[in-house]
Amino acid sequence: MRTKDSELVQRIKSYIEDQCEQRGRIPPIREIAEALGVGKSSVQRYLEYMTEQGIIARGEYGYESIEQSRTEKTVSVAKLGYVPCGPLAEEYECIDGYVRLPASFVGNAKKCFLLTASGNSMIDVGINDGDLVLVRQQETADYNDIVVALVENEVTLKRYRPDNEKGIIVLHPENKRMKDIVVNSCQIQGVAIKVIKDLEN
Repeated sequence: MRTKDSELVQRIKSYIEDQCEQRGRIPPIREIAEALGVGKSSVQRYLEYMTEQGIIARGEYGYESIEQSRTEKTVSVAKLGYVPCGPLAEEYECIDGYVRLPASFVGNAKKCFLLTASGNSMIDVGINDGDLVLVRQQETADYNDIVVALVENEVTLKRYRPDNEKGIIVLHPENKRMKDIVVNSCQIQGVAIKVIKDLEN
């Protein structure tokens, strides 16, 4: 292969590293080409050359730096607003930023987001006020899943217990001092899969 432009080699390497660091993902060839003002075929040839030279590595999800290939993969998860763990409260969905988490922690969930718990209705399952709840975005849930439920533009985090015989849905708090919320219908926005919390001394 012919000698490559060392400056372009460094620009491609730096762009890949920056995107992985800032956004937690490996950029596709098309994006690299557009960002650097280079043709896709040229970028492809450079990537192959850089792999042969040991400058970058070909990972499961695309090209990455050698250093990144040796570390655990991370993904950027959007952090939205607060989700009430208590009575229903008006829906609030605003991205507060992104949190990088190990891909192994997030699992196979392709669409996840983080919400900050507010209130104490789920304390008996270890979800306390201020905890970050990792939610898998989906529109359906199984009986007894902990869900983010939307009821008439108001949202809450509760156990999902539909009663098909009575035609109602029970949103059950995990706090013995609190009563169930009973509704005729609700929209599932996601299912809680993990909790991230600070441990007090």
